[in-house]
Amino acid sequence: MTAFLLAGVQMRPEIGDVDGNIRRSSEWIVKAAGQGAKLVVLPEAVSAGYVFADSAEALRYAEEIPDGPACSAWAALAAEYGLWIVAGLTERSGGRPYNSAVLIGPDGHVGTFRKAHLWNDEKAIYGPNEAGFPVFDTPLGRIGIAICYDAWFPESFRSAALQGADLIVLPSNWVPVPGQPPGVPAMANLMCMTGAHVNQCYIAGVSRVGVERGQEFVGRSLIVGPGGWPIAGPASNDVEELLLAEVDLIGSRAVRHGNPFNQPLADRRPELYVTRGTPDPG
Repeated sequence: MTAFLLAGVQMRPEIGDVDGNIRRSSEWIVKAAGQGAKLVVLPEAVSAGYVFADSAEALRYAEEIPDGPACSAWAALAAEYGLWIVAGLTERSGGRPYNSAVLIGPDGHVGTFRKAHLWNDEKAIYGPNEAGFPVFDTPLGRIGIAICYDAWFPESFRSAALQGADLIVLPSNWVPVPGQPPGVPAMANLMCMTGAHVNQCYIAGVSRVGVERGQEFVGRSLIVGPGGWPIAGPASNDVEELLLAEVDLIGSRAVRHGNPFNQPLADRRPELYVTRGTPDPG
């Protein structure tokens, strides 16, 4: 059997409270493990919060990977419970902060992803991703990682899918999108659902809740199956909660890639696509 339980932790970190955030995230990880989860996903920037004033403040709360306090605490839990964990954190490397996410397994740190598309003030705070979208081969399946705003770029999910990703994990801090009509799903939910459908993979978009320095976050975490439909969530917009969904990353490959009607990966026509250029604002 290759199916397992995937958990998404929608929680509220507190800016600057690294010790408290580690404690609270650890409690959620233990709760998920107690329900049988084998992979636990935490939101973006969960180690130290998100709305930093500048790069210097972000660096003050950043940690080196894999020996920083959050990574070390999560690695200890992964080893104790036989878990895999994906979590967003503020990384320090070469004297710069990065908006990053780590993949940790029972044997320790597996890999790091740095946010590729920096949003708003992030451009002035964080260093850039220079390594693309790696996919990590694990006993659970092939796992890709992106962070929040990366979902607004189809190339993010597609880059991982073309490397064989079975699941793309998206730690996020989703904020309100102006003009959303009543009763319409959150834009981020639509991005995840579409991304899963057109890339024939699972997507776990796990966001936070609360208000931080005046910035509201909308929650709405969800786990999406490869057909594009939610299999857990969307969660509420303002309550901490645990999402659980059974997934089968390895066992679903033949079905996902054997659809006789829709093959969005196999039927690509890259020779027709424009890959350079920007729209003219005029």
